[in-house]
Amino acid sequence: MDLRESIKKHTEVSLNLAKHVSLKHAKESNLVFSPLSIHVVLSLIAAGAKGETLDELLKFLKSQTSGDLNSFSSELVALVLADGSKIGGPRMSFANGVWIEKSLPLKPYFKDIVDTVYKASSFLPYHYNTHFKL
Repeated sequence: MDLRESIKKHTEVSLNLAKHVSLKHAKESNLVFSPLSIHVVLSLIAAGAKGETLDELLKFLKSQTSGDLNSFSSELVALVLADGSKIGGPRMSFANGVWIEKSLPLKPYFKDIVDTVYKASSFLPYHYNTHFKL
């Protein structure tokens, strides 16, 4: 994975999304959104997707494989979301959620990606849902 190329693609996706949202939904109002947050959560969803859903996510995120997305997200988590006191850089955190139907168990490979690549925590706050906190 070429980090510069991944950043370029992420920037293109972010600018396209910002343009769409601002022109279609925020013409007469203030707009705040996090392209990084959107990218990470869509990459996480792509890690567990297959078929047409995966194809559409990869197309939207301008990526060839979910492995490329995981690699880029892992870099982001290590660099951007790091505790600044350890490496002298920024400290950023955000919360996103993905809710999974409790009756549908997570596949071990997906749970491993959630834990190791995205450094996300999972817990069961509701009877029917699993929530990942990024």
